[in-house]
Amino acid sequence: MGEGLVPGSLLLLGGSPGIGKSTLILQVAASYARLYGKALYVSGEESLSQIKLRGERLGVSGEEIYLLAEMDVERITEAAELLQPKLVIVDSIQTVYSPSVPASPGSVSQVRECTSSFLRLAKERGTSIILIGHVTKEGYLAGPRVLEHLVDVVLYLEGERYHSLRLLRAVKNRFGSTHEVGLFEMTPQGMREVGDPSEMFLSQRPEGAAGSCVVACMEGNRPLLLEIQSLVTPSAFPNPRRLATGVDFNRSLLLMAILEKRAGLNLGRYDIYLNVAGGMEVREPAADLGICLAIASSLKDRPLRPSTVVMGEVGLAGELRAIPHWERRVEEAARLGFRWCICPPSGRSSGERVSLGILTAGTLREALDMAFS
Repeated sequence: MGEGLVPGSLLLLGGSPGIGKSTLILQVAASYARLYGKALYVSGEESLSQIKLRGERLGVSGEEIYLLAEMDVERITEAAELLQPKLVIVDSIQTVYSPSVPASPGSVSQVRECTSSFLRLAKERGTSIILIGHVTKEGYLAGPRVLEHLVDVVLYLEGERYHSLRLLRAVKNRFGSTHEVGLFEMTPQGMREVGDPSEMFLSQRPEGAAGSCVVACMEGNRPLLLEIQSLVTPSAFPNPRRLATGVDFNRSLLLMAILEKRAGLNLGRYDIYLNVAGGMEVREPAADLGICLAIASSLKDRPLRPSTVVMGEVGLAGELRAIPHWERRVEEAARLGFRWCICPPSGRSSGERVSLGILTAGTLREALDMAFS
């Protein structure tokens, strides 16, 4: 949020069920109330005793936090006008209804009308309001698209159910940048900020293992070093299997075709499995070279050059293309002790000073030669 919550702003926090939205927002309410004043937590899904139990587990003192179990938007507005809190949290917008709208809670008309009521409350009273919303199985916020247009900020809490890492991403922010990303770890005591995510992702990486490659990626303005793993085994079926976790499946198929055509690797008789260790998802093209090198390493059953990080976009002609934020990626790799970096030649500007060796490759074939030398 940059400088913090703007008075009179309306925020929407979305995420899949069980990802930790209520946990994170209760911790936010506790911190906000301790620093700035009263916070009103409205729940339409849990009873007051359930919220109290979760607060005790998280170590929330409850000072200056007021709880309200209510689904009627008019009663919620009356309580907010009576209490005059600095922050109002509604969990969730799909459970709130307006008596003047003849529809069930969660419907398009109800969600639109209730959001408009909270928007008027925020602008007239100068109160910051956070709405919690559910997402569909496709990953989009449930309800009408006008819901995202009405609010000032849209945040998504993402992560794998069976991994502890959570990523808070802004897709809309009228008051600041959408390039900031928050990284948290879900613990029994609630959400804990991850100060050094790259070190956490690489802490269990096996040394000298074939099929493992470290790539330098960007999440917003934050550089991250992630391990891409590949397993290439002979296939027992006429149609080899292809499976990708954490990387785009269609993009990985495209890169396999480039490896066959431009690098001369015969992958047609092998099952290929790809995975990003730690439960993260990599979508940017800068991870293309890392995916290709991981596949080649597993196919040859040879580890890559030790202490090497790679980055670069791979084109259909087998060329390596430049990527943005080259300096920040290299600095992060040097901080964690890597000694070599394989990247496109246009990624480095003249006159830059770096503390690790830079190996520039113009094509995918050249990068493969460097990675195994």
